[in-house]
Amino acid sequence: MPTPLVTVILPAKDAGPYIGTTLETLTRQFDDPAALKLVAIDDGSRDDTGTIMRRYAERFPYAEVISNDRPRGLSDARNQGLAHVEGEAFCFLDGDDWMQPRRLDVLVSRLHDLGCDYLRTDHVTDKGGRRTLVRAPHPWREQVADPRDAILPENEPTMVDYPFAWAGIFHRRLIDRGLATFPPGLFTAEDRPWIWRLHLQAESFAVVDAPALLYRRGVTTSLTQVRDRRQLDFARAMAEVLDIVRADPEGERFLPKVVWTALALSSRHLVRSRRMTPALRAEMRAGILGVIRRLPEAQVAGVLRRLDGSRRRVLAPVLRQARKAA
Repeated sequence: MPTPLVTVILPAKDAGPYIGTTLETLTRQFDDPAALKLVAIDDGSRDDTGTIMRRYAERFPYAEVISNDRPRGLSDARNQGLAHVEGEAFCFLDGDDWMQPRRLDVLVSRLHDLGCDYLRTDHVTDKGGRRTLVRAPHPWREQVADPRDAILPENEPTMVDYPFAWAGIFHRRLIDRGLATFPPGLFTAEDRPWIWRLHLQAESFAVVDAPALLYRRGVTTSLTQVRDRRQLDFARAMAEVLDIVRADPEGERFLPKVVWTALALSSRHLVRSRRMTPALRAEMRAGILGVIRRLPEAQVAGVLRRLDGSRRRVLAPVLRQARKAA
């Protein structure tokens, strides 16, 4: 039997209402089902997610289902899947999303033809049947580029602001070089350090057109919707981004982008924390304060002047506290 062309890493927790759709679309990617290996990770589900995964695994010549007794989080579950990759390409898929037919067939072909480390694509959000195209923020299509050239400018959306692990396909040499793994233990924002490491340390990438990946928004169990302590990992993720950039030989060049991103996302999380319990809100504020205190003060002041007024107002109390602590 030939080696599969691509391995799909599919972690899910309590995705029973959606996972069947997700898996069904994987059966429509290639004429030969042996072209795809499925690595499904049931991350401590309490519903029938694992049962559905095992049923679909029988339809693929190459398939493994990993069951975690308790939830380990998206970072760890994806890393579990990376250890089971076969073939030259791999990709990620979440349990409530799905793919248009032959998406992976196109991406495998383009990855081979362009010969780069990874490809990125646009995606389509689906919220209650209303679909919106979200374009990858890179102006050149079908052209191999240096990932570093897609990080700046700091005050405009760039590819490090498009961290979605499922929006593309990757060559297995990224695993061999240690660039594919996610920071262990993160339950949210795990893709922020991951995308920065890719853009600083991989050698080549391209943005290409392909059949769409559809991202289901508004799912109540999604980490973008919950307001529990898993959201506190945002601060740790941004601290890891800062460490990655500062360790880079060109770190000073990219630091303004980190400052801009940290402040912009911090303002968003401070607003969202208003719906948390007082204790969790205090923890979120403390985590954000810790990140801001590590940022260069002069660059923080420069970014603040360019942020819109609403974000400056949200950040003002934390910034005052950071100055007092300094």
